[in-house]
Amino acid sequence: MAGSTPASVTAEPGREGLPAQGLTPGEGLAPAGANAAGTAEVTKRRPAVSPARETWQRFARHRMAMASLVILLMMVALLIFGPMVWTVPINDIDFTARLATPSWKHPMGTDDLGQDIFARVLYGGRISLAVGLAAMLMAVVVGVLIGALAGISRGSIDAALMWLTDLFLSLPQLPLLLLLIYLFRDTLKGLFGPEVGVFLLIVFVIGLFRWMPVARLVRAQFFSLREKEFVEAARALGASTSRQVVRHILPNSLGPVIVAGTIDIAAAILAESTLSFLGLGFPPDIPTWGRILFDSKDYLDIAPHWALFPGGAIFLTVLTINFIGDGLRDALDPRRVL
Repeated sequence: MAGSTPASVTAEPGREGLPAQGLTPGEGLAPAGANAAGTAEVTKRRPAVSPARETWQRFARHRMAMASLVILLMMVALLIFGPMVWTVPINDIDFTARLATPSWKHPMGTDDLGQDIFARVLYGGRISLAVGLAAMLMAVVVGVLIGALAGISRGSIDAALMWLTDLFLSLPQLPLLLLLIYLFRDTLKGLFGPEVGVFLLIVFVIGLFRWMPVARLVRAQFFSLREKEFVEAARALGASTSRQVVRHILPNSLGPVIVAGTIDIAAAILAESTLSFLGLGFPPDIPTWGRILFDSKDYLDIAPHWALFPGGAIFLTVLTINFIGDGLRDALDPRRVL
């Protein structure tokens, strides 16, 4: 037809309305199914990653957490297997080596009675870690129970439990720790012996004042998860409240609880060391890290090594546990992607 503009000879057949700049003969737009096929091929090639492996990969990307995990595992191995190799008795007195500086015979030196500090640090580390783990377990169990009950309940039960939590949060912890240990130490010593009695009392008292943050975390998680679609679907299918909690809500709430648990271990170790340093912890013949610091306080000017090594052990243990907690927080965060 006269006056009409002929179509470009380089245009793709069937695409006359599109400019064909930059296209060479034989080229054109990809077929309609090419992108879908490419996406399917990429998806097919990507290996399936389990949630546990994905969590580990996230944790491994946190360099300080990985380094702290290695250091902590080495310390735990040293505390467990060290006394099997270093067989020096913890109460072996040698006045000829009194306040000796670190040497090959005494790697961490000796105290005012000539007792080997390295052997006592190895022995006390077991007790300090055991107190930290036991107090953490108690705090997590109590916190999860109270937080789950408050989170799934409504009205007066939730209000009463949160009032109880706020009450414990407002109490001065250190004075109450000292008061409870002063009142019940002798009674528990008579019932369970000096070591077990004091251990149970310290674990109970520390755990008694560490469950509140866990309860708040669990309650907040329950408030968020109980309105999710999968919980509503389980409720619509007739699942009981206990099944909703145990099967659906609680397993998805454990990420923040694990992070809080690691922090509680460090806090419990510090609390036990504080009580022992104040003279209200284990008896003098049981050398926990805090007790060694308590015994060394009068010799800091002439024997600084006596306090340096147990203090360094406390510092390094708490630091590594806190870094591991940071790594777990990042690894268990569902908003982060690899």
